[in-house]
Amino acid sequence: MSAVPTSLSGVVSAVPERIWLALLVLLFGLVAAYVVGVINRRLLTRAGVPDVIEGTAFERTAREFDTSTVRILASLSSYFIVAVAVIAAMTVAEVNYLEQFWAGVAAFLPRVFIAVVVLIVGVVIGDKAELLVAERLRGIKLPELGVLPPIVKYSIVYVAALVALGQVGVQTLALVVLLAAYAFAVVLFAALGLKDLIASAAAGVFLLLRQPYGIGDEVKVAGERGIVQEVDLFVTHIEAAGEDHVIPNHSVFRDGIVLIRD
Repeated sequence: MSAVPTSLSGVVSAVPERIWLALLVLLFGLVAAYVVGVINRRLLTRAGVPDVIEGTAFERTAREFDTSTVRILASLSSYFIVAVAVIAAMTVAEVNYLEQFWAGVAAFLPRVFIAVVVLIVGVVIGDKAELLVAERLRGIKLPELGVLPPIVKYSIVYVAALVALGQVGVQTLALVVLLAAYAFAVVLFAALGLKDLIASAAAGVFLLLRQPYGIGDEVKVAGERGIVQEVDLFVTHIEAAGEDHVIPNHSVFRDGIVLIRD
């Protein structure tokens, strides 16, 4: 009857102490990862992050997978600690070829973690910036403005992607060239796509300074006749027969305006 306990104790004593210590390190890392994940999730929630990112595309996608941006960020911190604990346990256990592993994957691990966090944060900030810009421009009824929110979003995401690539060792020169090419493309397409908007803004400055007509005046402009309701930097609102006509200021400046007096 005592043979089994004796054999078990023999097996336990045959296991090197470093293996037990490695298991203890791994267990401690798992507990620390869980605690850090819970703390980070609570800190992000108390900081108001869920309310700030509510409605963004990344948050909506996360909700479809029954999770959230806060949970993803907290889980990433937990996974990072688990990975560090595994590497530390392997070090204590003196696993063969660990020096080469540490020089490669272990040194690369923190950079990958930072890169993923930067990319996620960049996507979330880009989504939020797109919503804010779209909200600000909602009252300006110009089709050209529809391109601005996506440009703002993808510019932020692009910069975040470049920073993330820099963390994983992409050459700085390549990042600079890519950034310069992207900036040139944005400026070029913005100039082509927003030329009417820029012309309307320039004409709007002239109209606001000179004020050839004002609210309540009856005018005829761009083939439309009615009462001026509003003049802003980009457009002029004219009401005629119960209809609200929105005329870009560059059309007013190009076609001229007829001020009708009784």
